[in-house]
Amino acid sequence: MKIAVTYENGNVFQHFGYTDEFKIYEVEDGKVAGTKIVAAEGNGHSALAGLLNDLKIDVLICGGIGAGAQSALEEHGIKLCAGAEGSADEAVEAYLRGELENKGANCDHHGEHMECDKDSSCGERAPKGKNVGKVVRAHYRGTFNDGTQFDSSYDRGEPLEFVCGAGQMIAGFDAAVAEMNVGDIVDVHLMPSEAYGESDPAAIFSVEIAELPGAEGISVGQQVYLQNQYGQPFPVKVIAKDDRLITFDANHEMAGKELNFRIELVEIVK
Repeated sequence: MKIAVTYENGNVFQHFGYTDEFKIYEVEDGKVAGTKIVAAEGNGHSALAGLLNDLKIDVLICGGIGAGAQSALEEHGIKLCAGAEGSADEAVEAYLRGELENKGANCDHHGEHMECDKDSSCGERAPKGKNVGKVVRAHYRGTFNDGTQFDSSYDRGEPLEFVCGAGQMIAGFDAAVAEMNVGDIVDVHLMPSEAYGESDPAAIFSVEIAELPGAEGISVGQQVYLQNQYGQPFPVKVIAKDDRLITFDANHEMAGKELNFRIELVEIVK
C-alpha cells in the first residue's frame, strides 16, 4: 500500500491545492517500509489527483480539501483521510493503527464571491510579501471584462477581513494584497488560473434519476446541493436532463472567467 501526505517541514500541510510536496509512505505488513518526498507537479485538484494516481497512491492524508478535489480523488479510487494535523509521520502511524479519523475537512468558501472556492484552481502557490500571514481588511469591486459588476464590498458597506496568503482568497487577489500598504488602491486583471481556474470536465457528471430521490422535480439551470461520500453538501448546477439521466456541473460559477478587481487595503489588523 502507498500513502501520500500533503507535506511541509515535517507536518501535514493544511491546503491540498497549495501543497508543494507530498511525502510518500510505502507500507508493507501494516508497517512503514520506506518513504520519499515528491514534488507536486502541476496546479489544481485535477492535476494533483492525477499525479497521485500516476504514483499509484492508495490513500491520501491531508488537512483541508474541497469537494472538487475529493471527487477527483474518488474517480481515481484514492481513499481520503482529511482533517489531519501535526506530524506527517505520526498521522500515518495513527492511520495504520486505525486511529486517524477522516473528518472530511472541506475548504468551505462558498460564501462571498471573493473567497477561494473549493472547486477553484486553489493550486496556485502561496504568495510572498510583507502582508502574508497577517489579518487584513480590504474593500474591493469585482467586474467582468465587459464592465459588469459581479461583487462589491463597498455595496455591503463593510471591508472583507481575511488572513493574507492563508488560502482563504483566490490566488491573484492574495498576491495583490501581499505587497500593498494601508491606503493603497490597485487595479488587477486576473486570468482564470489566478482566480477560479478553468472549467474542469471531471466536475461534470451524470446520475440515474431513479437513484436520486427528488430528481423528478429538478429542472435544467437550477442549482441544488448534493452530498459527497462524507455527507458534506456541495453545490452543483443542473445542465442537462432526460428521461433517464440528470447531469450536474460542480464547477464554480466563475470557472474559466477573467476577472477584474479594484482593491483598497483598509487596515492591517495584526
